[in-house]
Amino acid sequence: MMLAPYASDPARSRGREYPMENGLARGERSPYQRDRDRIIHSIAFRRLRYKTQVFIAPDGDHYRVRLTHSLEVAQIARVIARLLGLDEDLTEGLALAHDIGHPPFGHAGEEALDAALHKAGGFDHNANTLRTLMRIDSPYCEHDGLNLTWEMLEGLAKHNGPVTNPNWALSELNAAYDLELGTHASLEAQVAALSDDIAYDNHDIDDGLRAGFLDMDELLAHPFLVANWSAVEQRYPGVARSRQLAELLRSQIGTMVNDLIAESRKRLVGVESVDEVRAAGRALIAFSSEMEEGERAFKRFMYEKLYYHPEQLETARRARAVLAELYAAYSQETVLMEEDWIDTMPRTEPERSRHIADYIAGMTDRYAITCHERIYGRVQEGLRNV
Repeated sequence: MMLAPYASDPARSRGREYPMENGLARGERSPYQRDRDRIIHSIAFRRLRYKTQVFIAPDGDHYRVRLTHSLEVAQIARVIARLLGLDEDLTEGLALAHDIGHPPFGHAGEEALDAALHKAGGFDHNANTLRTLMRIDSPYCEHDGLNLTWEMLEGLAKHNGPVTNPNWALSELNAAYDLELGTHASLEAQVAALSDDIAYDNHDIDDGLRAGFLDMDELLAHPFLVANWSAVEQRYPGVARSRQLAELLRSQIGTMVNDLIAESRKRLVGVESVDEVRAAGRALIAFSSEMEEGERAFKRFMYEKLYYHPEQLETARRARAVLAELYAAYSQETVLMEEDWIDTMPRTEPERSRHIADYIAGMTDRYAITCHERIYGRVQEGLRNV
């Protein structure tokens, strides 16, 4: 497929932080295909299978986790990239990797590590994605990290827009390999960011209903859903409600994707290069103002009814306590950590505290629960509410 002039051309990649390993070219893959493959084969990506999306350590097989969420984001992002003439491999890699920096227990875990590191610069999951891929997950003999392309790293750093106040982790990485944090990222990164919104806006409906946290009638009467729901009921009268709901979610995703493509095409008129994209001063991949307003209103509804549900808040409190106690235990007795992490423990602060946080951040939900039980001799109750 021919790339649009404003796409990221793999033949013009800015390269990698470290020269290609021994000059080996293992197959006829583009730099972005190679990036995507490195991400998929990484340990950090595999751990997403047991990391929280909405519900902590869910017992049910049908709930999303970070891994399945990332796959759904990648599927949506590839469709949009293809229709806009962007590089699909770069887009897919960004979508697959965007949540790798999340610690166990989702945002509750992030809050716990941020509090633990309050004297050592705090913790941010997006910066930790870069830290994991550039320094921690290191399967190669020649260098630390996965040695991804500049465009992949730039997109992960700036997919939500320019970074004006990077935390310590991103600042250190940017000093070593300048990602031009003050500009907008590529269109591929912008597509991945909004595909994330499209995916979780819709699959969280499914999971919230399955868990019984969302009221069906209240949900389906929301202005953001009501038009598509009415169309589904008219098109499939008498069909089982579960099938109607599945059709609603497909319709919602399609509506949001089509709106994004239409609005983005308007904004891209006259744009002739990826350099113009970065210098545009605004995002060029976007929803229409009507869709953006509706989507924001729906997010507020979901926060009130699902993410801030009393049971969710209580579970999050218990999860924060688990990570806080793990951090305290490892700070006092580093011998409780795995041998590789003990051997590389820094002697000075704040590096020592950050090293401990790196170790905890890499854990899955279930491994964090297991480690906590092993150290404290008790099972933390109430960590699973579905």
